Amino acid sequence: MFKRALFAAACAVALGAGPAAAQQLRIASNFPTQHTSSVAMEQFKSEVEAATKKELAVDLFPAMQLGGAQENVDQTRSGAIFGTVIGAAFLSRTVPEISALSVPFLFTSRQQAFKVVDGKVGALIAQRLSDKGFLHLGFMELGSRNLTNNTRPIKTLADFKGLKIRLQPDDIHLATFRALGANPVAMDIKEVYSALQQGVLDGQENPYAVIRDRNFNQVQKYLTGTGHFFDFIVIVANKKRFDGLKPEQQKAIRGAMGKAVAKQRVDAEKADTESRDELKKRGMQFEAPSPQLVAEMRKATAGVVDLLKKKVDPKLVDEVLASAK
Repeated sequence: MFKRALFAAACAVALGAGPAAAQQLRIASNFPTQHTSSVAMEQFKSEVEAATKKELAVDLFPAMQLGGAQENVDQTRSGAIFGTVIGAAFLSRTVPEISALSVPFLFTSRQQAFKVVDGKVGALIAQRLSDKGFLHLGFMELGSRNLTNNTRPIKTLADFKGLKIRLQPDDIHLATFRALGANPVAMDIKEVYSALQQGVLDGQENPYAVIRDRNFNQVQKYLTGTGHFFDFIVIVANKKRFDGLKPEQQKAIRGAMGKAVAKQRVDAEKADTESRDELKKRGMQFEAPSPQLVAEMRKATAGVVDLLKKKVDPKLVDEVLASAK
């Protein structure tokens, strides 16, 4: 009995002298595991854990494992999870200034779009996020958003009329499609496939890669390269939890995220073309809008900027417009 007690005491001392348990950083995303953002976050995880000698353990939960997009935003803000990788529109209800990036047909290239968010505009939005308890860690590419539907090909402005189209929960996105003549419906992405399948919706809009990865081609026939918005993925953390980390841990997170963002942007550009071609191979009927249709869509949605200036500081909207030039 004495020997067993001595052995147990020795084990207790040895365990007490061991390294402290790693601090868990849970990060959620609603993007599928094969999406470029999910792949980039795997790189982020490896680099953070290596840089901190596993003092920080990054636990990734892609593909809506911890709930829908809005739930992930709320979980991050409350501190229930460390952070989330999320489409920008899902933050717009908490931080309306993000909608300033949603001027219809503003961005004509990804280079132009990233020049805007990597500059003064991005810094202003980061400050607004901070005011609401979020720490902004970077902008990834969600991409140019395009329309699918199951009713008819979109060749004229009149073809939008009455189509029930799912959009992200952003007032400016919804107003844009009302201006085009459609009947927009805000809906979390987790509900969209079944709504399309059951005919509750006529269509939806997303970047080509999201349309492909979520297999919307199985329940949609027509694909139109409208490019009405260039959209962003925003990476945010709970500010209070981030501020509670050691300075060297904070540095490791920022450094690893900078590399992950750079990787994702490169991968997303490649995936955009590949996914469009794949959707055509899967049988979707693709239409590139004519110059006349593009001009008509721009004209129909021109008034959305005025609505946007009522929602957020007009100076921020003007800064976005000026930066885009």
